[in-house]
Amino acid sequence: MPRFSVIVPAYEVQPYLNDCLRSVLEQDFTDLELIAVDDHSPDACGAIIDEAAACDPRVRPVHLPENAGLGRARNAGIRRATGDYLLFLDGDDTLAPGSLRAIADRLARTGEPQVLVFDYARVDWTGEAVRNVRAELLRHGDPESARQVFRLDQRPELLRLLMVAWNKAYRRDFVRKEGFAFPPGFYEDTPWTFPVLLTAESIAVLDRVCVHYRQRRRGGILRTTSRRHLDVFEQYDRVFRFLDARPGLAHWRPALFQRMVDHFGVIAAAPGRLPVRARAEFFRRAGAHHRRYRPLGAATPPGRARWRGLLLRLGARRAYHLLRGADRLRRRTAECGLTAYAGARRAALWLHYRVQRCRPVDPGLAVFAAYWHRGYACHPAAIEAKVRELAPGLRTAWITTPEYAHTLPPGVRRLHPGSAAYWTALARARFLVNNVNFTQGMRKRPGQIHLQTHHGTPLKHMGLDLRDRPAAARGMDFGKLMERVDRWDYSLSANRHTTLVWERVYPSGYTTLPYGAPRNDVFQHATEDEVARLRARLGIPAGTVAVLYAPTHRDYQRRYAPRLDVERVARALGPGFTLLVRTHYFHAAATGVASPTGRALDVPGHGRVLDVSGHGRVEELCLAADALLTDYSSLMFDYANLDRPIVIHADDWDAYRAARGAYFDITAAPPGPVSRTEDELIALFADGAWCGPRSAALRAAFRARFCPYDDGRAAERVVRRVFLGERHALLPPVVPLAERRPVPAAVAVAVRTLPNVPDGPAGPAGPDRSAEPRAARRAGVVCAAPAAAPAAAPVATPATAPANAPVSAPAPSLPHRSRPH
Repeated sequence: MPRFSVIVPAYEVQPYLNDCLRSVLEQDFTDLELIAVDDHSPDACGAIIDEAAACDPRVRPVHLPENAGLGRARNAGIRRATGDYLLFLDGDDTLAPGSLRAIADRLARTGEPQVLVFDYARVDWTGEAVRNVRAELLRHGDPESARQVFRLDQRPELLRLLMVAWNKAYRRDFVRKEGFAFPPGFYEDTPWTFPVLLTAESIAVLDRVCVHYRQRRRGGILRTTSRRHLDVFEQYDRVFRFLDARPGLAHWRPALFQRMVDHFGVIAAAPGRLPVRARAEFFRRAGAHHRRYRPLGAATPPGRARWRGLLLRLGARRAYHLLRGADRLRRRTAECGLTAYAGARRAALWLHYRVQRCRPVDPGLAVFAAYWHRGYACHPAAIEAKVRELAPGLRTAWITTPEYAHTLPPGVRRLHPGSAAYWTALARARFLVNNVNFTQGMRKRPGQIHLQTHHGTPLKHMGLDLRDRPAAARGMDFGKLMERVDRWDYSLSANRHTTLVWERVYPSGYTTLPYGAPRNDVFQHATEDEVARLRARLGIPAGTVAVLYAPTHRDYQRRYAPRLDVERVARALGPGFTLLVRTHYFHAAATGVASPTGRALDVPGHGRVLDVSGHGRVEELCLAADALLTDYSSLMFDYANLDRPIVIHADDWDAYRAARGAYFDITAAPPGPVSRTEDELIALFADGAWCGPRSAALRAAFRARFCPYDDGRAAERVVRRVFLGERHALLPPVVPLAERRPVPAAVAVAVRTLPNVPDGPAGPAGPDRSAEPRAARRAGVVCAAPAAAPAAAPVATPATAPANAPVSAPAPSLPHRSRPH
């Protein structure tokens, strides 16, 4: 007997049916039967189902002799089902990858509930997916709890979810015992879903998108003009007859009455759903239902909803539409007023900015920003902190929105983008620091100093190199880009590769500062205790190997699409590993595991996945992680400074390079092992190659090439040169790569505290690094100690450094935040 019976009714969905069936059959959970019901469709649905059945024995085709409608087609599937649980999927929708595995795991963890409710995302014809707006109702509390099962009385808010059959899994014996079946007609989900939820003794939820709900441009049932929308009245008659037959459920009558009234309002307001000749009848019947089923003492909704409910109760169609027309007029009037206000405000701020530019430059003011005002982050944050330390006489201000105000350290003034204070600061500040460009409306004055820090070592094409990359350039105005570049006085660089790229793709008269990456200073100063506290705060289980998975953005993809099934990887790696999943900041609100909530996902009996996409300090994630797994993110260049294992998953390297362009082949000169498929990636971790001798050798060569100046004093060099005006000869010298001691990975620290594991002697190179492979072996892998930097490494010394680069020695700590490309 299979675990799941997935029932797919099909009627006139031939363009979408193949995708629907494949989405089920290609799930990594295979214990299923797919009951595909051809509802006597006049198109090729029947043939498509038969072809799928011929290729896969799990497909059970059912051909109805006449068109019975969606509800009865589902009933035909229920009668033939043999699985433990029933799932329904419409023929034009799809299951998200990994959904059945997630559903099976959740059912096991919650003790086989009668109903499991999961989430969905609407997918429009452009391919854009938008998660259910009420997804917060599916939060299931403490993920460590083994049983999170309830009755609807304990979670009545679930009635606010879309009342459909396909966002739930139903235990088949429960359905059979209660005799549930779908009625004929439109809105057949209504008299199915309410009785099921009201009757179930055990309900659980799964906070995961499992269904992609296709929003068709034309032809969808709910967008079809038809008298059959009047079926909704009979469906609610069935719901209330069900209540009348079960006196123990009478207390649900007010809630269901309100849901009915809301549903009628949606149908009445939907343009084109009701034929003109049916509208008066709809309102008459809606008023009759309102009067018939309204409970005694029912609460009256507040505000305008009260009047709409009253008009619906009276069947006053014209007055109802007049009220809606008045609402639309009010909204349009408000929009016009806001537009006029915005225009007047822009004119006033432009005049204000011109006046402020006539005032003297303020020599004691420095203005900082990063990532298009996304908070205190990256190199500007590290530099700002060092300015407060070394130049306390300077006042600092940071441009960001209220959403990120909590990221600012005490004493740093916040400037709201576009405010009068913002324009005053841009007009008068002596120092302007950003890792992207300031607004096009800013005009740099004589006496102002603009430092462009950038935000990572470039692997992908940037600047003028995007002229022949339309997918990445996205309509960029290169003339205006060069105008912004001409405002730069200084351009920060972390290595020679970066210097050569920036000076070619951003050609102008600025001075390059090859001083290192300030956001990486913390790697040289953090302590083992700080790393331990970070891991505890993130929820990383003690003794597990933490792998930070940080994929980059794809210019060739219209929307975010996960490159890895992280749940499958976690299962394969086992309980000795924890995956920290951090999406690119462009996709912070993406669906799936990697969302900005900071939640944990346990894969029963296997690994653990921690969603850290919303964690603001990426350098903290680097410090907490024992290894980095990425594709083409510039984070690899930063993480290499920690001298910890890096794995490159390059499953779409050719497509990425074709769309964006790359300055070198990362698969030919990687910082560690490279995988091309998910299976290859799992094998790298299974056999220990991710941290073996070859991994260490690749990492050493990579560090020698890209980490020559990141010795922990980059921010100090920048502040002394730009803000304090010191000469190059007086700047702190660079500590050679071989002499740096970044904080070791937590696995190394953990092993030194384990009994019966002797510590190695601390020689001239510092603490014994053989602890790293010992710790990894205890997690089920075999590691090699980091290789020493090659003798010929181009470390900056008086003989090899560029003319304007400083030369060698140590440094203090630096709190900062960063986000990679």
